[in-house]
Amino acid sequence: MRSVIVLAAVVALAGCGVETATTAATVAAAKKKEIEQGKKTEEQVQQNLGKAMEQTQQSTERADDAAK
Repeated sequence: MRSVIVLAAVVALAGCGVETATTAATVAAAKKKEIEQGKKTEEQVQQNLGKAMEQTQQSTERADDAAK
C-alpha cells in the first residue's frame, strides 16, 4: 500500500515538472518571437528614418538650387 502511495506521488510530481517545463518552453518561444518582431520593427523604423533624411536633404538641395 505504501509503495502505491509513493508511486502516485512520484507520478504526480513528475507531471508537474513536465507541465512547468512545457510552460517555460512556451514562454521562451513567445519571447523569442517578440524579440524578433521588435528587431524587424526597429529595422523598418531605421529604413523609414533614412528615407526621410534623404528626402529632407533633397528638398534642401532643391531649395538651395532655386535660391541661386
